Amino acid sequence: MKTITITDVANHAKVSKSTVSQYLNKRYEYMSEKTRKKIEETIEELNYQPNIIARSLKQKSTFTVGVVVANILHTFSTQVIRAIENYFYEHGFHIIVCNADDNPEKEKNYIEMLRAKQVDGIIIFPTGDNLDLYQRMKSDQFPIVFMDRTIQELNIATVMLDNHLASKLAIDRFIEKGFENIAIITTSIIRDISPRIERIQGYKDSLASHGVPVNSEYIKTVNADEIPVALSEFFELEKPPQAILAGNDIVLNEVLRYMKQHEIHIPDDIAVIGIDDVPYASFYTPTITTVNQPAIEMANLAAELLLSQINKTGKEDTSVHRLKPTLLSRNSC
Repeated sequence: MKTITITDVANHAKVSKSTVSQYLNKRYEYMSEKTRKKIEETIEELNYQPNIIARSLKQKSTFTVGVVVANILHTFSTQVIRAIENYFYEHGFHIIVCNADDNPEKEKNYIEMLRAKQVDGIIIFPTGDNLDLYQRMKSDQFPIVFMDRTIQELNIATVMLDNHLASKLAIDRFIEKGFENIAIITTSIIRDISPRIERIQGYKDSLASHGVPVNSEYIKTVNADEIPVALSEFFELEKPPQAILAGNDIVLNEVLRYMKQHEIHIPDDIAVIGIDDVPYASFYTPTITTVNQPAIEMANLAAELLLSQINKTGKEDTSVHRLKPTLLSRNSC
């Protein structure tokens, strides 16, 4: 069968090739509804498939962006990916999603693969251990945006949560409910992963603002599989905590599982708040108070920043954009 070309579409629809090209690039402002409809019908009738490679060569763009997440298991990560995909789909781009598993070597391999595929830009949840690679991308003026984590010295556009405020909202709630022996547990802070460090610092600062001394025994940073042991250590203390702040959704899952297995009742035996809302928080028994990240708003901002770099529109933005969390009050505290 003969390959249908853009010229065939134009001849059949009795319009110019440039008009068909404008239609394919969703630039409808210079054509009538009748013309648009005619081109649409012709494409369907002829079963025309645009030559993506030829289009990429002509426009010097693959209309593809990469998203490298640190850990796709986080609810926040999947929410962000979904919103980024939706944003770029509406702008005529596809996305390639890669999961680095918080492994710098895996992250490096994925970034190099995406660049070899000539994606137009990448949104990265950086592991923090590939500084030379990030710097090289910046030196190459390759479009890049960091999400969720920052590396200050690189001056790369970044979108992340106000993590200090996230901890403050939780601590304020605990204090309001009369708790002072408050613990925090996060996943490992190896490689200085900024959200975890900032949430711990926010926890310390918020306790201090209420005149509550910081007890180092109430602070745990461990790998996910070590969380049950860390919780047992909390409850073996002479003064066990009255409340626990779970630093992210993975930690919250482990905390709730531990409480269920050991028949520790929330909130009667211990109060719990998690940073990151999770789908089950509103119907778990009891319902779980969480600090919610504005994931869709953050994703849209990151996508806008990346597209601006790709299209070279506007002034270069190397800011760290911090969006505000909200406390979703429920029955666990």
